[in-house]
Amino acid sequence: MTGHHAGPQSNADGSAGAGPTADAFDRALESLRTGEPILVHDAADREGETDLIYHADAVTPEAVARLRNDAGGLICVALGYEIAEAFDLPFYSDAVEHPATADHELGYDDRSSFSLTVNHRDTYTGITDDDRSTTIRELGAAAATPETTAFAEEFRVPGHVHLLKGAPDLLAQREGHTELGLALADAAGRSPAVVVCEMLDDETGDALSPADARDYADRHGFAYLEGSEVLERCR
Repeated sequence: MTGHHAGPQSNADGSAGAGPTADAFDRALESLRTGEPILVHDAADREGETDLIYHADAVTPEAVARLRNDAGGLICVALGYEIAEAFDLPFYSDAVEHPATADHELGYDDRSSFSLTVNHRDTYTGITDDDRSTTIRELGAAAATPETTAFAEEFRVPGHVHLLKGAPDLLAQREGHTELGLALADAAGRSPAVVVCEMLDDETGDALSPADARDYADRHGFAYLEGSEVLERCR
């Protein structure tokens, strides 16, 4: 990312400018269908972060480069709960027996959605843009055909792509970027596998403000949505 960008002033609740329109919502769905990224801000009283989101099928090496350069957060793949269950993917805190997994005391939610970390078996180290895009696209393909995917034969653990496991009841149960992204994928008619990555501010090191995230979206022609709009349309 190129640092802090000036943009429209934020409202008191942390959102930037006027609320998203129906056109913005529809444009976000079309972007997921056509392989373009979208930006989604969860809420000022939650994480207060904007994530850059792609459908997993669309993540090329160039998309990975955008995620790490323009967003800068952790590149994760969110899978729907039923898909994760089909692949026997646990919540990380349930899989690891260590005192540190207890009593998360998260300020924004009851539990983390993190599962395992994986590499596709056709990758080398797993961290390069080519390798991560291979792993991510293969996760997208696996999510589309879980009944014919032998997960352990195609992926190895640990790896360089963090998996997130959606809540069983999605937005009715949890309102994180994992569930927001998966709900949008469903509304777009896509399989339940999306990439989410937090957008950070180079100057402050904090989460990019909603105003600056909206400015980034406007400059690049990407759709920007507030989590409240996703909840209104998808829950």
